[in-house]
Amino acid sequence: MTIGTAEPSGSYPLGDRPVFRLGYGAMQLAGPHVMGPPADRAEAVAVLRRAAELGVNHIDTSDYYGPHVVNELIREALHPYPEDLTIVTKVGARRTPEGDWPEALSAAELRSAVEDNLRNLGVDALDVVNLRMPGFAEPVERSLAEPFEALAQLQQEGLVRHLGISNVTTQMVAEARAIAPVACVQNHYNLVHRADDPLIDALAREDIPYVPFFPLGGFSPLQSAALDTIARRLETTPMQVALAWLLARSPNLLLIPGTSSVAHLEENMLASARELGPLELQELDRIGGTGEPDVDL
Repeated sequence: MTIGTAEPSGSYPLGDRPVFRLGYGAMQLAGPHVMGPPADRAEAVAVLRRAAELGVNHIDTSDYYGPHVVNELIREALHPYPEDLTIVTKVGARRTPEGDWPEALSAAELRSAVEDNLRNLGVDALDVVNLRMPGFAEPVERSLAEPFEALAQLQQEGLVRHLGISNVTTQMVAEARAIAPVACVQNHYNLVHRADDPLIDALAREDIPYVPFFPLGGFSPLQSAALDTIARRLETTPMQVALAWLLARSPNLLLIPGTSSVAHLEENMLASARELGPLELQELDRIGGTGEPDVDL
């Protein structure tokens, strides 16, 4: 197989284009704590260009990474962008000089964030904008109507093509869909953090992509050891196994593993062709818990 080709994992519609299910999350291209420039700018540019060479056509970013740094790197590396590339950005927070992430959900703040993304990516309209709701890794149940309506207005003005939501509950998804079509949902989900199992299945029935973040976040030492054991048996890495499990979980899952290393990028991309057998899938399912009963949107 050609190293890292995204094609074996298949594709799924995101916005108005199909994307390969193994994409790339660009957050790690910024400096420490997602602030400032990378230690090696040339390597960061090389990672983005190598991702494109390997078939990645879904890049996840935000102008508050850096801030501004990551979008400027994407523009330097890939502009003018390939016609099949979908860049998904997010708004809803800002950065402080200390590196904090306070919410920025007013209509004025959201418009400013969209304009920053447009300028630093060098585009006239953003492919997909996710409204990132507050809460560290876990959603806080609250209304998103006001900020989502503000983004829907920017969509009507032609600045945004498609809208997504991030760090949300099932109720918040339903609230957003009553306002405007939802192109994707981005939440914390992985092999051991499976509270969103019912939401994933409900979204799949509606043909809405689900984009998990923290693919290896929150593992206990025992869970990590079990994953390591399976990875050694398959002569691969724990990250490849975790990504392969996500690809097998549901066809509407779109992955965005991040890295600042070309070698690590190529290693992650091999997960697109990694097939897990029934025994491995059963063992991996035992590592983590499952979510609540089925839900409808």
